[in-house]
Amino acid sequence: MCSSPQPSPQPRAKVLREDLLKILDPSRKKLSSLETQRIAGVLEDCIARVETVALLPAVLSRLGGLSVGLELEGALQEHQHLGERLGGLGQKLVEGEAGERTRAELERAIPSSLRNVLRLLRAHPAATRALRSEAEVGGQGVSEGVRGLLGGLQELRGVLLEKLLTSPSEERQRTRYMQEVSLRHGNNMELVATLEMEVAAAIKDRDAEVSVLQNVIRKLKSSLHQMEKISEDFVLRTQQDADKQNQSDTKTSEGRRARMQQEANQLRVQLNNLISENREVETSLRKKKYKVETEIENWIQKYDADMGEKQFELEDMTRVYEEEKEELRELEEAYAVLEQEFSQIQEERRLAEERREEEQKELEKKSRASTIIQAYWRGHRVRKAMRGKGKKGSKGKKGKGKKGK
Repeated sequence: MCSSPQPSPQPRAKVLREDLLKILDPSRKKLSSLETQRIAGVLEDCIARVETVALLPAVLSRLGGLSVGLELEGALQEHQHLGERLGGLGQKLVEGEAGERTRAELERAIPSSLRNVLRLLRAHPAATRALRSEAEVGGQGVSEGVRGLLGGLQELRGVLLEKLLTSPSEERQRTRYMQEVSLRHGNNMELVATLEMEVAAAIKDRDAEVSVLQNVIRKLKSSLHQMEKISEDFVLRTQQDADKQNQSDTKTSEGRRARMQQEANQLRVQLNNLISENREVETSLRKKKYKVETEIENWIQKYDADMGEKQFELEDMTRVYEEEKEELRELEEAYAVLEQEFSQIQEERRLAEERREEEQKELEKKSRASTIIQAYWRGHRVRKAMRGKGKKGSKGKKGKGKKGK
């Protein structure tokens, strides 16, 4: 928790409060200067005019039943007529220069008409009071916007009067005292807020703990009740099950004991029978076993003898295999030499065949070329002979022509 701020000395605070009360007491002061009286009078006149203008819509709606004098009634009628004309132009949405000119004239004429009405009302205070009473009787008050404007003007008047009635030194004292009061109030509010937060936190923690404890108690009570009920049911059910199981086990055990005794007698008889039968079987199997062992011994001896012979044969065959393997290796070496020689012979034959084919192809090319050359040469000779015959014929024709001439 934060500590509270240190207060100012008591005598100084008392003096400041007394001075402030003197400053704020409007009954002890009056407007002394002419300028302040004029300023207050202007504001009062403005408020009165706004109140009168606010009552005009209600007065104009009941204009026929009022007795306010001919001049004022004519001015009100003219103002109403101008307002209706301007409203009609707004509804018709007249366009063009004529419409704009008419609208401008009406907008200039309405303020002038309103000033004329206010001048007449100021000149006839009785008529103003009559208009206000008629508006109140008609039950038509001012609108919310006008009420707000009047309220603002009233507040402005109060502030203005307070400023005009306060001297600079008193203003400084009041400002200083208000600052001190504001600072003290702010510190007190911070302290109150801190204390409220701490109290709220403590209350919240206490409520949370109480809620947790209540939930724990409720859960424990519920759990205890359930456990008691479950334990009682479990004990009763266990006792009933134990009694039933005991009775059933008793009956079952007696029947089972009798049945098992009977089975034991039967099994004992079967055991004796099996012992006698197995003795005979054992004797027979012993004889068979001796016979089989004797046969196995004979087969083993025969196998040893056969295996000795087979071993000798295997050694002979191994020796023969080694000899034949050596011969095969020698033959393979000879075959490799012969194969290499055969490959060389085949390669020489292939090369000889290729050379023969190349020579054959070259011979064919030369034969074809000689044939072409011979044919070309024969053609050349034939063409040459034909050209020689042509020249001789032309010369003979020329000689005959000369002789004719």
